[in-house]
Amino acid sequence: MPETKTGACLCGAISYRVTGPVGPVYFCHCSQCRRQTGHYLASAAVAATDVTISGEENLVWFASSETGRRGFCRSCGSTLFWKEEGGSSVDIAAGSFDQPSGLTPGVHIYVADKGDYYEIGDGLSQYPQSSA
Repeated sequence: MPETKTGACLCGAISYRVTGPVGPVYFCHCSQCRRQTGHYLASAAVAATDVTISGEENLVWFASSETGRRGFCRSCGSTLFWKEEGGSSVDIAAGSFDQPSGLTPGVHIYVADKGDYYEIGDGLSQYPQSSA
């Protein structure tokens, strides 16, 4: 049975519990993630049915494209979730997990859109668009 993982936003108005497997961390460098976070989004995918959210009244979903939406805290603005429309998983911002997170690094995606002010030098696989 997978270890339970927990996390929360900065102000604590939203917390979550994951009771299933958590995928490796994807580092997304697309222009939307850069604008939302100020850098890139590091997130890990979990089955949506394995996530229990407390404080959902503080969760705001923004449809950032025709295919995806982003969840953040209405009180403190913390980036928490990304979900593909109609998808069965949800990506959770890696930095929002309680420590020790036990997360493992995966890949860099949308590196064709990365900011021009940094280089990626960690040896992980890099994909110009998505990893699919």
